[in-house]
Amino acid sequence: MELFLLIEEKLKELSINFNVVEHEPALTTEQADRFIEGLEGVRTKTMFLTNRKKTEFYMLIMDDKKRLDMKKLGEIVSANHIKMVSENTIYEKIMSQPGIVSPFALMNNKEKDIKVYIDKEIIEEEYMTFHPGTNEKTLFIKTVDLLKFLESIEYDVNVIEI
Repeated sequence: MELFLLIEEKLKELSINFNVVEHEPALTTEQADRFIEGLEGVRTKTMFLTNRKKTEFYMLIMDDKKRLDMKKLGEIVSANHIKMVSENTIYEKIMSQPGIVSPFALMNNKEKDIKVYIDKEIIEEEYMTFHPGTNEKTLFIKTVDLLKFLESIEYDVNVIEI
């Protein structure tokens, strides 16, 4: 089943309201932002990262305009040489693709071995936006509901200052 349909089904099961904007394929965060201009919600980027030995995995959600200091993140998570995971690893772990990674894909992580982090800077925002398994849609969800969703699939969220 298409990831978006699984997401939609799970959110409805949890009685979580959300809105979806359909648009042309967004190949960059800047392009995605233009498609949803004027709508309320912090524009996020979700990065899927690993340590040097590929023994630890991290999903980081932050404002899409912010640049990540990999060294600082490494210090926060107590890991050396944090880097982006490969396209193959993205698919193996969460059955997603580069450019459309979102916390919703964690439903596909059977091992539950990915640690989730959200930047403190955006945790107080009322709404967040994500690509729900496709770059042709943007999903708007209340931050409290995103946390409820993650809890329902057995993920703890770590709020960090990066």
